Amino acid sequence: MGKEVIAEIKHMDKRFGSTIALNDVSIEIRRGEILGLIGENGSGKSTVTSILSGMQKADKGEMVFKNQKWEPHSMLWALEKGIGMIVQESGTVSGISVAENIFLGETNRFKVWGKEKKWGVVNRKEMLREAQGALDAIGASHIRAEQLTAGLDMQDRKLIEIAKIMIKKPEILVVDETTTALSQIGRDIIYKIMEQMKEENKAVVFISHDLDEIMNVCDSLTVLRDGKIIVTFAKEDFDEDSIKTSMIGREMQGDYYRSDYDGSYSEEVVMEVRDAELGNQLRHFNLQVHKGEILGIGGLSHCGMHTLGKVLFGAVKPSSGKVIVKNKELKDEADAMRQQVGYAAKDRDTESLCLNASIRDNIAIGGLDRFAIQHFLLLPSREKKYVNEQIDNLSVKCAQMDQYVSALSGGNKQKVVFGKWIGRGSEILILDCPTRGVDIGVKQAMYQLMYRMKKEGKSIVIISEEMTELIGMADRLVIMKDGEIKKEFERSETLSEADIIQYMI
Repeated sequence: MGKEVIAEIKHMDKRFGSTIALNDVSIEIRRGEILGLIGENGSGKSTVTSILSGMQKADKGEMVFKNQKWEPHSMLWALEKGIGMIVQESGTVSGISVAENIFLGETNRFKVWGKEKKWGVVNRKEMLREAQGALDAIGASHIRAEQLTAGLDMQDRKLIEIAKIMIKKPEILVVDETTTALSQIGRDIIYKIMEQMKEENKAVVFISHDLDEIMNVCDSLTVLRDGKIIVTFAKEDFDEDSIKTSMIGREMQGDYYRSDYDGSYSEEVVMEVRDAELGNQLRHFNLQVHKGEILGIGGLSHCGMHTLGKVLFGAVKPSSGKVIVKNKELKDEADAMRQQVGYAAKDRDTESLCLNASIRDNIAIGGLDRFAIQHFLLLPSREKKYVNEQIDNLSVKCAQMDQYVSALSGGNKQKVVFGKWIGRGSEILILDCPTRGVDIGVKQAMYQLMYRMKKEGKSIVIISEEMTELIGMADRLVIMKDGEIKKEFERSETLSEADIIQYMI
């Protein structure tokens, strides 16, 4: 390798109850390199980097940073000392401004102090100026420092977190599944930052489940499985099949995406949007979903497709127009559930799950009318049987059903979301970025499940920024831009990303 080691993790162990998260893990991070970490959900990738960046403590082992013992007290402390981490899920506070999020916990530095320093007033003008400078520096000038964070979408909130990290000029940047929350524009910002870090002889640790992305971006790649280091590949040894086999411990069986190019579905329309209007998100919008159809919706992050998902589930009401499900106008979310419509949100942790509740509660809440007697009498034995069926059918990796969802990996959280809707027999599933933060093994299982549901006559709407996913799974693919449908593609063996992207930009 030859390049200087800037940080080292030695013989690290970590347990969560009976679950072994890390088992004797040792990793070297070198200057001027982008190190990829890859593995199935629950393999230990996020655990090891969260310990490095001060989010939690190891049970055993030691760390070295710049030839000195490294024992971070907190993420903020670690960032000040030179190691910053962009986390997988949301790391912003909704009820405050963008600037306040960037300088969260640091507003004292902008205080103008009174006599004897007993009181101080925050110089907001200076704070806004510095925050805007941080946003401009990463290429996110469209976000204004004075804006309320609650009004921004998931991508822009993620860009705020990136600005917050980069203003500190870290020497090691950890990027944990961040690109899954970003459109191509946001991804390009991250890639540019990573390359800049590399050019400045700093280091990046990049966690991603997108194998094409990680092979393209990284200089070396370490595979973890069940909390252990399996193998480290140098750039010249990157081989997709070898990496996949190392990740899951076996060769993948069956199809990944669909292998058929039939693309047929019933003429029966089960859901329809009629002339819907909603600001600049939906404009004179009309769409039909058919029985037994996998309908793909694609576009850039701000095209309106994520809002469309909420409208299809009744979570957001269009200002005019309507959604029809099985020949009846959709009123709200409760009505959608009565009509056997399910919805998996892009921002899974805040919209699809209650993190501070158990797996049992998250799955059971969707199926009360399935196992409760006369819709109000709950029998624990029936509830337990119902939840266990979903855990078994979807292979949710957990210690027990009463484990908090917050302790699960991204892929297992998503399985719980699927379990909530599949268990109640949903006939129409609205899936917004369904494989975000999910490893290739779980992705394959989800794709096979979607295809099986299609064959059963159920309807699936996949909203995604991953063009390969849409091309690989959809019978019909609709591309949105500025709240309108710009182009529609039928399933085809020759359809490529190049055919699609011109209608997105």
